[in-house]
Amino acid sequence: MEKEQKNTLKPFFSLILSTKIPKLSLAVGLIGSLITTLVGLTIPLLTREMVDGFSIDSLNTFLIAVIIIVFILQAVTSGISTYALIYVGQKIIARLRERMWFKLLRLPVKYYDKNTSGETVSRVVNDTGIVRDLISQHFPQFIIGIITIIGAVIILFVMDWKMTLLMFISVPITVLIIMPLGSRMSKISRGLQDETASFTGNVQQTLSEIRLMKASNAEVTEEKKGLTGIEKLFSYGLKEGLIFSLIAPLMYFVIMIVIVIIIGYGGIRVADGTMTTGSLVAFLLYLFQIIFPITSFAMFFTQLQKAKGATERIIGILEVDVEAGQEGKSMDITNQAIHVDDVSFSYGENEPVLKNVSFDVQPGTMVAFAGPSGGGKTTIFGLLERFYEPTSGDIRIGNTSAKELSIYSWRKQIGYVSQDSPMMVGTIRENLCYGLEDREDITDDGLWDVSKMAYADEFIKEFSNGLDTEVGERGVMLSGGQRQRIAIARAFLRDPKILMMDEATASLDSQSEGIVQQALARLMEGRTTFVIAHRLSTIVNADKIIFIEKGRITGEGTHQELVRSHNLYREYAEQQLT
Repeated sequence: MEKEQKNTLKPFFSLILSTKIPKLSLAVGLIGSLITTLVGLTIPLLTREMVDGFSIDSLNTFLIAVIIIVFILQAVTSGISTYALIYVGQKIIARLRERMWFKLLRLPVKYYDKNTSGETVSRVVNDTGIVRDLISQHFPQFIIGIITIIGAVIILFVMDWKMTLLMFISVPITVLIIMPLGSRMSKISRGLQDETASFTGNVQQTLSEIRLMKASNAEVTEEKKGLTGIEKLFSYGLKEGLIFSLIAPLMYFVIMIVIVIIIGYGGIRVADGTMTTGSLVAFLLYLFQIIFPITSFAMFFTQLQKAKGATERIIGILEVDVEAGQEGKSMDITNQAIHVDDVSFSYGENEPVLKNVSFDVQPGTMVAFAGPSGGGKTTIFGLLERFYEPTSGDIRIGNTSAKELSIYSWRKQIGYVSQDSPMMVGTIRENLCYGLEDREDITDDGLWDVSKMAYADEFIKEFSNGLDTEVGERGVMLSGGQRQRIAIARAFLRDPKILMMDEATASLDSQSEGIVQQALARLMEGRTTFVIAHRLSTIVNADKIIFIEKGRITGEGTHQELVRSHNLYREYAEQQLT
């Protein structure tokens, strides 16, 4: 049992120590706690002197003044030490959240393919919150309690060792209560944290797709799903509450027994003259100074069990490998050819999505990918963006493998315009400048210039707030055509060497499509361009069309060449272009 406890606590303490604990604040907190405790330990002794020498005619004014000063000093030092220890706890959690946030931003896309964003958010917010409560609230009480108990027990042994030993009958009883309940609390806590993460994920997913939910009349379905999650959380909450409801009364029961025994035995000692009344009062005051920390220990250890489960999940995220290429070299890819050499890729252990794909792209040319849905077109884009690394084979820029380049340097030179043109919550200005490191140097004139190049300036001017117009979550305040033109303006602002377009006009009406096509044609000039084509009309003038079926390239050439040589492409052309 002890070995298991040690093994499960070690990751928790290792994680906390890795956050660079603010030593000065910790020292102030511990020293302040020590002073608070020492000052507090004098109060029962001063009370004994006052009780033993008590009479209305001979009130010891000096002793009363000393007691008042001691109370004030204890309150001040206690406040300072508690704040210092809370600061330590909050700083540790802030640094832990920083580490998790930086890590999450650098995890590969495949991590998010397997883990929902809601569950991940729960790890950053809920699990670190559990650790924060332990460190900021329960840990300071634990430290102060330990110091108080040690000091009080030493004084009690000096005062009367027989009564002190009698008091210690409560220790084994308390341990017998806490240990099994703490073990049970650990299991319940893990289940509660998992269910909280799952529930958070479901809520976030439902609310993020609220239009789909309403359009599908899925309110009842989502109600049932939500109620299931709420019921599970309720069940775990009750189990957790049961543990707390058992600990408090049992601890109270043990404490009351000890108090009754001490008062009874002390009364006998006072009656036969072997103990003064003041000494009995002082003994009881010290007893209370011991009892209160012990009750807080029960809460500390149950919270520690919860924090261990949270720690496992936090460490699980921190141990995931970050995206490859964080430390690669920078390279200007202007006028560099791109070579895809015998690349295969699989998302898991299932059938590969791409099989031995090879093609070359000369700088400044337009290459289009066509073929049936599920053939691997989007996956090739994912590999070119380096969201994923090839299972085998290599992608080279000139004579340099893409793996040797830093992801930052590579993506900085790529402009991506997709069908849905995702946007961040904020203003048009913030979305245009999103991700640019020198955004403070970008003037309004510069933003209006790229907006004009993307044919977006006219509709932006129609908004009363212009560039400072809020776009709403995922850009819902703008139309599809407006979002596309903002995305194209953003690409102009980045001035990319490579342009990637996932059929950027596929979901637009004819009027918007015409405007966006003009903007895209202007953006493509002089740039190496990759296009995923769902409609062949948009790629008939491409320098090269690569036809992909079931993860393999089955045709490559211009539109005219493929019409002559590729049967399926010819069928597509006849259906769409005639």
